[in-house]
Amino acid sequence: MAPPRDSMTLSHNIKPGDTFPPARGLYSPDQERDSCGVGFIAHVKGQPSHQIIRDAEHLLCRMDHRGARGAEENSGDGAGILTALPHAFLTRVARDELGIELPEAGRFSAGVVFLPTIEAEREWCKKEFARICDEEGQSLVGWRMVPTNAKDADLGPTALAAAPQIEQVLIAAEDGLGGDAFERKLYLIRKRASHLFRSNPDLEQAKAFYVCSLSTKVLIYKGMLTPSQLITFFSDLQEEDYETHLAMVHSRFSTNTFPSWDRAQPNRFMSHNGEINTLRGNVNWMTAREGVAQSDLFGESIEGLFPVVEPDCSDSGVFDNALEFLLMTGRTLQESVMMMVPEAWQKNELMPKEKRDFYEFHSCVMEPWDGPASIAFTDGNYIGAVLDRNGLRPSRYYLTHDDRVIMASEVGVLPLDNDMVKFKGRLEPGRMFLIDFVAGRLVPDEELKQEFANREPYGEWLNDERLSLRSLLPEPRALGLDQENLMHRMQAFGYTAETMQFMLKPLVEQLRDPVGSMGNDSTLACLSDRPRMLYDYFKQLFAQVTNPPIDSIREEIIMSLECYIGPEPNLLEITRKHAHRLRLRHPILTNEELAAIKYMDHRGWRSKTIDITFDRYEGVGEMSRAINRVCLEAEKAIDEGYSLVVLSDRMIDKNHVSISALAACGAVHHHLVKRAKRTRIGLVVETGEAREVHHHCLLIGYGADAINPYLAFESLWQARRDGLLDEDAHKNDSLVVSAYRKGVGKGMLKVMAKMGISTLQSYKGAQIFEAVGLADEVIDLCFVGTASRLQGVGLNVLEQEALRRHALGYPHKTQDQINALPNPGEFHWRSAGERHGWDPIVISTLQSAARSGDQGAYEKFAEQANDEARANCTLRGLLRFKVGINPVVRLEDVEPAKDIVKRFCTGAMSFGSISAEAHESLAVALNRVGGKSNTGEGGEDPERYKQMPSGDSRRSAIKQIASGRFGVTIWYLANADELQIKMAQGAKPGEGGELPGRKVDEVIARIRYSTPGVGLISPPPHHDIYSIEDLAQLIHDLKNANPSARISVKLVSEVGVGTIAAGVAKAHADHILISGDSGGTGASPLTSIKHAGLPWELGIAETHQTLVLNDLRSRVVLQTDGGLKTGRDVVIAALLGAEEMGFSTGPLIALGCIMMRKCHLNTCPVGIATQDPVLRKKFAGTAEHVVNYLFMVAEEARQHMASLGFRRMDDMIGRVDLLEKRDAINHWKSDGIDLTPVLTAAVKPHQKVEVRCTQKQDHGLENALDNKLIELAADAIHHGKKINQELPILNINRTVGTMLSHEVVKTWGERALPIDTIHFKFNGSAGQSFGAFLARGITLELEGDSNDYVGKGLSGGRLIIYPPKESSFAPEENVIIGNVALYGATGGRAFFRGLAAERFCVRNSGARAVVEGVGDHACEYMTGGRAVILGPTGLNFAAGMSGGIAYVWDPNKAFEERCNKGTVDLEAIDTDEDIVELRELIELHKQYTDSTVAAEILDAWPDVLSEFIKVMPTDYKRVLVERKKHDEEMELAIIDDDAASQHIPEKE
Repeated sequence: MAPPRDSMTLSHNIKPGDTFPPARGLYSPDQERDSCGVGFIAHVKGQPSHQIIRDAEHLLCRMDHRGARGAEENSGDGAGILTALPHAFLTRVARDELGIELPEAGRFSAGVVFLPTIEAEREWCKKEFARICDEEGQSLVGWRMVPTNAKDADLGPTALAAAPQIEQVLIAAEDGLGGDAFERKLYLIRKRASHLFRSNPDLEQAKAFYVCSLSTKVLIYKGMLTPSQLITFFSDLQEEDYETHLAMVHSRFSTNTFPSWDRAQPNRFMSHNGEINTLRGNVNWMTAREGVAQSDLFGESIEGLFPVVEPDCSDSGVFDNALEFLLMTGRTLQESVMMMVPEAWQKNELMPKEKRDFYEFHSCVMEPWDGPASIAFTDGNYIGAVLDRNGLRPSRYYLTHDDRVIMASEVGVLPLDNDMVKFKGRLEPGRMFLIDFVAGRLVPDEELKQEFANREPYGEWLNDERLSLRSLLPEPRALGLDQENLMHRMQAFGYTAETMQFMLKPLVEQLRDPVGSMGNDSTLACLSDRPRMLYDYFKQLFAQVTNPPIDSIREEIIMSLECYIGPEPNLLEITRKHAHRLRLRHPILTNEELAAIKYMDHRGWRSKTIDITFDRYEGVGEMSRAINRVCLEAEKAIDEGYSLVVLSDRMIDKNHVSISALAACGAVHHHLVKRAKRTRIGLVVETGEAREVHHHCLLIGYGADAINPYLAFESLWQARRDGLLDEDAHKNDSLVVSAYRKGVGKGMLKVMAKMGISTLQSYKGAQIFEAVGLADEVIDLCFVGTASRLQGVGLNVLEQEALRRHALGYPHKTQDQINALPNPGEFHWRSAGERHGWDPIVISTLQSAARSGDQGAYEKFAEQANDEARANCTLRGLLRFKVGINPVVRLEDVEPAKDIVKRFCTGAMSFGSISAEAHESLAVALNRVGGKSNTGEGGEDPERYKQMPSGDSRRSAIKQIASGRFGVTIWYLANADELQIKMAQGAKPGEGGELPGRKVDEVIARIRYSTPGVGLISPPPHHDIYSIEDLAQLIHDLKNANPSARISVKLVSEVGVGTIAAGVAKAHADHILISGDSGGTGASPLTSIKHAGLPWELGIAETHQTLVLNDLRSRVVLQTDGGLKTGRDVVIAALLGAEEMGFSTGPLIALGCIMMRKCHLNTCPVGIATQDPVLRKKFAGTAEHVVNYLFMVAEEARQHMASLGFRRMDDMIGRVDLLEKRDAINHWKSDGIDLTPVLTAAVKPHQKVEVRCTQKQDHGLENALDNKLIELAADAIHHGKKINQELPILNINRTVGTMLSHEVVKTWGERALPIDTIHFKFNGSAGQSFGAFLARGITLELEGDSNDYVGKGLSGGRLIIYPPKESSFAPEENVIIGNVALYGATGGRAFFRGLAAERFCVRNSGARAVVEGVGDHACEYMTGGRAVILGPTGLNFAAGMSGGIAYVWDPNKAFEERCNKGTVDLEAIDTDEDIVELRELIELHKQYTDSTVAAEILDAWPDVLSEFIKVMPTDYKRVLVERKKHDEEMELAIIDDDAASQHIPEKE
């Protein structure tokens, strides 16, 4: 257990109504995220009882592990319950406590209200609330104190300090008013009151006012509680006459721990588990729609509902605001949810036409609210749930014979008799589950949606009303190539030789975003001497931890670029005119399509072109004046009835400079949103500026509906004429445009996917970027709501950059014109180009120092590297040490270098991306100095765990667990000092990776459990981490797999990383690595290398500040990496908050790397980043070189420590007061950079808060069921004797069998025990990760069912799961295991009698499994093993599958259209080998599970074989054929040799 904490806590200085601390330093309250456990229980026939409350409490407490706590164990992140309005109870308490007789049900409402604790403020709120009720004609009956019991509930100090006064308000309806009309009045009253009170500057506790619910149908009790505190705290819920037919519960996991009573859930109509990724855009569009919103139900009083989205809400609260608005203005709850969370309809050919038409029509009306989500919703008449389009959250349900329904994030949350269960189901991707209490039944998804789809003739409306560009083509006025002015314009728009060489040419040739390697060590735009494009000041945000990125290639079925653009009618109606919009299949317009739009006069649509250039000679400030002019012209176009505006920079010439299309587009978009007019017009950009994927993403992200990059087309057309493009592939200009659009489309989908967004419609206007070094005046004018934490470049500097760029193409003097593009050396170093951190002098001086061990040579390197940093390459280069604050200490008194180097690690470079020689040299070096080397994601050869004869060790202390799970076995995990979960990679955050087949030799294939010659894919997400509570589960799994290892989580620096790190600390990580964006990589899209992630200085500073503010800093060790080179860097990292430092590129250079940036090509000339045996012989590095380098770094650090007055590194952690910005250096840009946020000292909430790691995390392993299993299996573990035991199991027993497996391999080694030495039989519902990393020799048998991640990392063990013998349902029709079973399994067998949910056998690398049906994405990325599916499959089966074989029973011939045939062939089962293998697995399935399906198949054998399909990966098949051929040739050669040796020539 963790040591007891001091009683002084976060509660210091906290008062009711506090939401979060104000933004300070790099911390911003806007970055708050949350996730949770959600569930409900209801009586299908609507019969109320108090038992429902008791059951709901039990359900909630059984999901306690899905919620979280902060620095105090008894201050929860939030828990709550929503029930039906308990009429009998309320009537009694109103009579007994208030002396009031309430009207009949439906004629009065009740609501729980949070109020200020300051009496005067509370009374004013109540008086004003009564006035609003009176103005709306309703009668406020009275206020009742809600009885609470904080003492018995053991509320923590912070929860208590932040607690509001909690009262119940009772309101009676005016005569004749009831039903929905009364509900609308209550909604209006609540909205008016919330707007008036919560934003009132005169109220000290304004934010304390919050109406949990106000309704005739439902009542909510919630707060900053843990699940076990809820019912004890709210005494009302214990009253026997508090009866309800439904109860929805929620347990919250917030990334921060700041008090928030109002953010607890349920919200007024829903509970949400997940994250809305598109929130900023959804909010902006909702705000814009208020301009045209009209409702007969509200008339003029609709203004009182605005803003629809209230400030200070979580993403769940915002979703609830929008849902409630749709519901109250006339839509049903179900229809509203279908609009907001649609299925992936665009590419689903199996969806009925009527349903597709419904979704397509509603896509004209509203964009999806996209992100991983399980949403439970109710209005009292219905209760239901919906899952996001990709099925990223678990939602399981039971129906019982006594008419109850239980839905939750897990099964086993409520004890039930086995014979009571009627059906076990799960929510499927995009599907809805609904209970109709009036009809008293479950309404199936298909019936429900078919009914809504048939309500209106949506298909007819779409066909009649929608506009398409095809009907406007051909357009003869389209412009073509203007060769005469091409070079001038390219220069003026910032084109360079590198633009063509590295971006545009590869884009059209490879039809994808171009790839590079070794990261980005060039200058930030805000520090560059050169005029940079505005786009370069923005960094793409990406998903990490709180939501997953998507694989846009393998999961293409859910991705879409299709959009409707142009004026939107009133959101609150449904008419045929809502379909009267222009459909675009692709956001990039050809010149012909752009001309069709520009000259459009068609069915009432006209467009207005607005010039976005400004006069070159008008003087300073002309650009911002021009931006304002463009905004006003766009607004005027709306007032004049235009449907589209085209922002065009075509008017650029010698006298006219283009405003950046990004600035113009963002400014117009935000101006129109603010004026509530944005939805009345379409915004098209005609620009010579945008050409790269990043540019297009920014334009769409800031509101563009479509883009015509005419100059990109022209430059490529000229390249074709110059013979620079492949003539066969690009025979004419239109093929070039087609290739460009395809490449850009793929690239945009990838950028969207790295944030977890699947539709362009949702990405549009979502602003998923951070600005670096832009001043607030730029943000406020053009990019409202975008984070820009480092102030710097303002409008005048941007204008100066535009003028400088323009002067390249249109110089003042004609003789200065150069007829060639500049080459700034942005991608590859050039002597006169952009500065790079690793230039040839830095590289050569480092190598000289490392090889010789000469301190003088190192000092030359350090001076050069630090000077490069100071010359504005990096943020740390703008800093200097504040010497003189502490007295200088003698160098000999400073901590010795041998202790400092123990803080050093090498970065995660996999064996596969670099050679064995390089990888092992790093491990030997770090083991020698007592630091840690990292396996990377490619596994590790078990031979390296053995000590070398020299006494050195090649074992990597840090074992990485990445999304590919290559070689992650229980033996691998047991041989680690640290287990690192790689959430993202600095050089390509939010992306997966690929190891091409040419790099996968026999050794790599063996270590990664794959096939030589077959390429390997790392998925973008960990498929067992879709949210923060999933990460908590993986941390728990890994701690069980190796209790003595510390668990680390690798994050990448971005805005909000500190908040995410707070959540990671609460999820019990021991160590957090913040990786900078400039780290190296084997291969990554250039868009990611250049435009995603932030420097480590920002990330580590934000993380340290946020963790101290949360009082979580003492629980975790912080490390940073990403371009560290010198001792100065080490000291700055420590002063900003890091205890440990990582080096990657530096040690590789010490080993001989010369930064050729060819890693992705397998042609490394020094034998480091290659698997080519010839090139590997050129490797000349030694471990000694790395040891020398690291010791010299430590010695330099010691000198800085002495001058700063520090004896120990520990004393330096977080001491930013010893850093300051260097004096002005006369730089036209960097002088304006304000580093105050980085140099802001972390705020301690109280004096006892620690600023470095001083305590261990409490992982709760002492509560694990495995402790008992280890005890029971002692004879087997120590003596190899067989044991067989039977035990009960609950859903709170998570990761069962994993600690046991650790003990087994610790004793017996990699091979573990003989099969079935240890056999445990369990009865009940198992928790998550049942049998994770289960070792050979262990069998876990379960009679019951299980949750997510069954058999994750299965390492040779055996799993058997079947339903209880007395079950009344058909097992093959019921769900028995959850999502992501057998993820990364490397061996063993598994038999499941029943259905599996989504992503069964994802990345299976060696397990053999039988199951009776699977959900979507089964066998995704599979590289080995066998999967036998004896039942139906979901969509996208076998996506990215490259090895192993799946056998699918398909009697209904429905499988082929559900299979993703991108990497597999479908074959008949006709070889003896296949038939024997399949039969054996089915026989074992019958033997172990008593499966009736298996019995039927075996009875019909062999006739049934014709109904099976063999799913065979094409690459795997090719390699097997080649191998067979090779073996046959070898055999023939041996036979020939034998024959030759036996042949004796006759004598002559």
